[in-house]
Amino acid sequence: SSGINAEYGQEEFGESSSDPNTVIVGDAEDGFTYEAMDNTFRHLVKGDKKFFCLGKSKFYKDKSVGLKLDVGCFVTGLEYSSQCKAECIGKPSAMFFTQAAKILGIPPDQCVMIGDDVESDIGGSMATGLQGILVRTGKFRPEKDENHVTVTPTMIVDNFSCAVDAILSSQ
Repeated sequence: SSGINAEYGQEEFGESSSDPNTVIVGDAEDGFTYEAMDNTFRHLVKGDKKFFCLGKSKFYKDKSVGLKLDVGCFVTGLEYSSQCKAECIGKPSAMFFTQAAKILGIPPDQCVMIGDDVESDIGGSMATGLQGILVRTGKFRPEKDENHVTVTPTMIVDNFSCAVDAILSSQ
C-alpha cells in the first residue's frame, strides 16, 4: 500500500481504498513517493474518477531546510500523465476565497488576504476580488515576488503586523 493510501484508507473513511471513485491529493510530504504517485495515476486512468486537490502551491518554506516542493507540482504531473483535470478546492481557487468571504459574511471586495505566496495567496485572492497584501516573510523571495510578472499585490509590507497596521490605518 502506498504512503498516501495507508494514511487515508479504511480507518479514515470506513471503506476500502482499493478502487476509489474519488481521488483527493493534499499535502503528503514524504508520502509523495514514486509508488504513491504511480498508484494514484493508475486509479485516475482506470475510469471515471472525480479528481480534487487541496491546493496548487509550487513550494513552501520549511524552517530546517528552506524551500520544499509543495502539492502543486505533484498534481500537475498527475494531470499531465492521466489527462484528468483536478478541481482545486484550496488556494488559489476562486471557490476557496469566495467561500471564505461567504463564511465571514463579508463581500469579497471588503476582504483582505495577507500572505507570503504571491501566486496562491495574493494572485488567487485578487482574481476573486479580494485585496492582497504580500508579506516579506516566510517563503517570500524578493528577486521573484517584489515585481512579479503576473501578480501585482495591493501592497507589499515587511510582516503581518505591518499588514494589520496598514489595514487599520486605511479605515
